Amino acid sequence: MTQVLYLFGSAAPPVHGLPDVVRRLQKQEIDVCVGLTPMAARWLADDIESLEELTGHPVRSEYKAPGSGDVWPPADGILFAPVTFNSINSWALGLTNHFVVGVAAEAIGKGIPTTAMPCVNAAYAQHPQLDRSIATLRGAGVSVLYGPGGFEPNQPGEKRPFPWHLALDKVGALQQ
Repeated sequence: MTQVLYLFGSAAPPVHGLPDVVRRLQKQEIDVCVGLTPMAARWLADDIESLEELTGHPVRSEYKAPGSGDVWPPADGILFAPVTFNSINSWALGLTNHFVVGVAAEAIGKGIPTTAMPCVNAAYAQHPQLDRSIATLRGAGVSVLYGPGGFEPNQPGEKRPFPWHLALDKVGALQQ
């Protein structure tokens, strides 16, 4: 049976890799629905149409109107990567003004397996709220790939490959 994965991204440079990530997930026979924060949607404006063609689903960055039907099938899992400092803190605090943060917050209560991989630089990582937010999400059952074995912060402005393979390995384990 095909698994449905909601792939969420916020506005950090690795979000530009989502088309490749979708293709990699589809090779595992995963049906992918892409959701973006509003800023990430602006960053990927030129890729939205091709992502929709690739997935067969609309790319969403806004809540639907009350009473309108769902355009995505129900999720078997969620991968929120990259998730920025702002998005991870909003999620942990229950501030759901962005569609993807709201869906991720609701997934906790619905028991949907959810994985997050932050993308923050070392300056943001020094802010005390980040550790509190990660602890809150982990305590709620979210698998947060941060620190050893996950994303490790880089210096501001430093370019390093995002460890997508770690997130994809975790998603692959959900299928077993």
